[in-house]
Amino acid sequence: MKKIFWKILIVAVVLIVIAAIVGAFFLDSIVKKGVETVGPKITKVSIDLDEIHIGLLTGSAKVKGLVVGNPDGYKAPHAISVGLAEIGVNPFTVLSDKIVVHSIHVESPEITFEGGLSGNNLSAIMDNVDGTAQQGGPVVTNSAGKPKSARKIEVDDFLITGAKVHVILTQLGGKEMTLPLPQIHLTDLGKGGDGLTPTELTRAVFEAIISGTTKAVADAVTKLDVTKGAEQLKQSGQGLLNSAGKGIGNLFK
Repeated sequence: MKKIFWKILIVAVVLIVIAAIVGAFFLDSIVKKGVETVGPKITKVSIDLDEIHIGLLTGSAKVKGLVVGNPDGYKAPHAISVGLAEIGVNPFTVLSDKIVVHSIHVESPEITFEGGLSGNNLSAIMDNVDGTAQQGGPVVTNSAGKPKSARKIEVDDFLITGAKVHVILTQLGGKEMTLPLPQIHLTDLGKGGDGLTPTELTRAVFEAIISGTTKAVADAVTKLDVTKGAEQLKQSGQGLLNSAGKGIGNLFK
């Protein structure tokens, strides 16, 4: 009886190891498909991913070529483009109900701000995310096509560095400029509880990106207005001086 038990146990362990190896082999493509499928359901815009490499043993992942599309009505080809993002995850939570991500570092993303401070492509995406959140998130189905609850996520440290914002201001006649964006640092997202749904996590990140971007654009617009006002004042002053000069000249005549 004991021999049969040990044989069954050994076979079970072997099957688990084989399943883990096969799962790791196809995990990259599975996650890539998940991002490109669930992401657009949350943001209502296209999301494309060039490649992702996941190391289950090391608990690390690298994401390359993540592109978030623009809503309808905007001319720029995309809203956000990420060349590289590095992720550190607790590998023991990958198959659990709550995935624990230790860190996410997004390096040098390109962000496009098209429109004005009262309405733009980024705020339109945010409105889409809010709408999805109000509906309880996107509908996720299992292999049998039946709805299933979304897995929760915890992100201990989320950092965006070296970001650039390409600004297209329609309110200033389509004036374009590129601005540096201060680093965006979020911590303890979904920590100490059940975690965040993908929609809630997306909302938290987008909110931080939009807040930082809008402030940078508003500061730049203020400087433009001040510079423009100073130039107008200078021209007005020069005009007054010219008029005064002519008046003095006429007086002497």
